[in-house]
Amino acid sequence: MNAVAETSYGQTPATNFFKLPLVSHSMGEEQALIEDDQLGTGREGLDPVYDVVTNDGDIVVPVDLRAFGFWLRQTFGPPTTTGPVNGKYTHVFTSGASSLPSTSVEMGNPDEPAWSTNYGAVVNTLKISLSRSGMLNATISLIAQGETDPVTVSIAGVATLLRGPRFAQAVGNITVEGATAADIVSADLSFSNNLDKVEVIRSDGRIAGVDPGKAMTSGSLTGRGPRGILFTKARAKLPAGVSFGWTQDGGSLVFSLPRVFLPKPKRQVTGPKGIQATFNYQASGANGAQLTTTLVNDVASYA
Repeated sequence: MNAVAETSYGQTPATNFFKLPLVSHSMGEEQALIEDDQLGTGREGLDPVYDVVTNDGDIVVPVDLRAFGFWLRQTFGPPTTTGPVNGKYTHVFTSGASSLPSTSVEMGNPDEPAWSTNYGAVVNTLKISLSRSGMLNATISLIAQGETDPVTVSIAGVATLLRGPRFAQAVGNITVEGATAADIVSADLSFSNNLDKVEVIRSDGRIAGVDPGKAMTSGSLTGRGPRGILFTKARAKLPAGVSFGWTQDGGSLVFSLPRVFLPKPKRQVTGPKGIQATFNYQASGANGAQLTTTLVNDVASYA
């Protein structure tokens, strides 16, 4: 996979591609058929017609130290970068940008060979699931304008490899009100730009663009025990400051949500292994950015 930030929506730049790691993808253009509705020609149906073109799909990427910063930039916009301090730069991404960047994403199979580019791709949602062990991946959902026909040679040329050591689920940490939450057994984080397709009438059947809607951060926290801080905040109907983070020798990644509201859950008993409850939380941006993401690594810029 090669990707580049577009300077104009739907226009693929000729240079500055990055070679990025991925786990899987479902990108690609689709065009459905519409059944013909004419009558009066007998029982045999007539030819269908082609409907509009769509290109909505997911890219599952590893959450690593360097390449993941590219996707954070495409989700939130360019970060504020400071440093270096001891060879490390701090990149701060915040939700709520008035405009979002678009991306050209080239997917290739060198064995065929076949390369096609999904252009005008804008990040709609970013989702990460946290657990005690396993691989740490993120699902990036994009809405693209279109896809080029396959060619036998990559258009990316000599792409710059952007890849770093992966963060592991085992080194994850969740804090509530600044203290490590010892009662959380699993969690999900989902950020959405709530993109609205600009569906105009045009001869190629593609969209004209996307408009950002209301940013929304939500997810779930599964806590164990009836007296943890999650239960206390939920009963009091008070927002909690929550962060999800991972650290390794080369740097760190932290998602910070200063105002998270927790619903009051049932305290069900489903077996002999203790009381657990799942809180489907919602974040608020009433006092500023609802989500701030801080990435510390050795990359000088994601501008």
